[in-house]
Amino acid sequence: MKRHLSWPALALILGIAACSRNDDPAEPKKIPVIDLKAPAGGFTIDQAQWLRIAPQLSNADGATYVWLSGADTLSTSRDLLHVFATPGETSLELKVKTAAGEAKQTVKVTVNAQVYTNGVFKVFDYVPAPGQFTNILPSWAEGDDTAKMIAKAEESLKANRAISLGGFGGYVVMGFDHTIVNIHDAYNFQVTGNAFNNWAEPGIIQVSADVNGNGLPDDAWYEIAGSDYNHGKTVHKYEITYYKPAADKVPTPNNDYPYITDSTYVKWTDNQGKSGYYSKNSFHAQNYFPNWKGDKLVLSGTKIREDHIRDQSGTGSFFVLPALEFGYADNWSNGDVKSGIKISWAVNDKGKPANLKGIDFVRVHTGMRAEGGWLGEVSTEVGGVKDLNLK
Repeated sequence: MKRHLSWPALALILGIAACSRNDDPAEPKKIPVIDLKAPAGGFTIDQAQWLRIAPQLSNADGATYVWLSGADTLSTSRDLLHVFATPGETSLELKVKTAAGEAKQTVKVTVNAQVYTNGVFKVFDYVPAPGQFTNILPSWAEGDDTAKMIAKAEESLKANRAISLGGFGGYVVMGFDHTIVNIHDAYNFQVTGNAFNNWAEPGIIQVSADVNGNGLPDDAWYEIAGSDYNHGKTVHKYEITYYKPAADKVPTPNNDYPYITDSTYVKWTDNQGKSGYYSKNSFHAQNYFPNWKGDKLVLSGTKIREDHIRDQSGTGSFFVLPALEFGYADNWSNGDVKSGIKISWAVNDKGKPANLKGIDFVRVHTGMRAEGGWLGEVSTEVGGVKDLNLK
């Protein structure tokens, strides 16, 4: 007669068998292994260029990372992205720590001196809004398309000649032949313009670092949080649509300002439910709408409050727009120290510090949707970008 084991007995036997198979002590966890893949003699990099190190690691699950240069912590990420402002030699140490222990590896880095262009090296995009200097600074010619106008903007900026961004939202994207380094507590760069006493035309500045290393301005953008960034009347994510005036449009004169030849020249609407017009004046007879941009143009960005501009005369003869405290293009005169910009002012889309080590691209757009009577629209002009770290 066959005997059948009861379930409790069978479970006991299986448990004993399992224990017998697993009674060996657990294999001890291994400490991390680091290979920085450094060339013989260490890494060599030019000053103001990104050093990228992607270490090869094993046994690094759940690890924490610290990159050190002397007593300075450069990064707490696995891969290193760092830029050195000055030439010389230094040593880098990577510490990788897990529950099993810590591994370290040190490598030499040689930073070579280099001479760079202190100015705009390339213009990636240029889209001016309607304005009295649009199609003039730089000059548009029949047949010029987007690529041609970008090239003309680049030519002007390389020669330190101003380009106009037109009214609110008009912009330019610029790049350099080196990284502008974020030197702590210093003015790092300046966007030159043509501001003068009591007449600023402030432009919003955005910056970006070439994190992916492809040489294109396609990484995240961060806004320089100027003095009006947190003002209650500042509008973030403002959007405006401009409509090209018909060639046979009948002008609407302005009896208060004889220099205004058409007070309903370029119509605009915005995402705040408002609408209005940019005027045309007798000083500039050309088309104010960018000729290469079709019949409608949509632009967006941060908008500064219009009440910075005021009629100081009270009769419409003398308008002033004093400089904002800090953080804008075409705001303070080029010779004023307050025109300098600190990279540490850059914030993300939540208004939190971006903590950038350096920047490779600068984007500027006109920050105000306003007119100064017979003076016309507020339009940011850009003459170039200066790296204030270069001597």
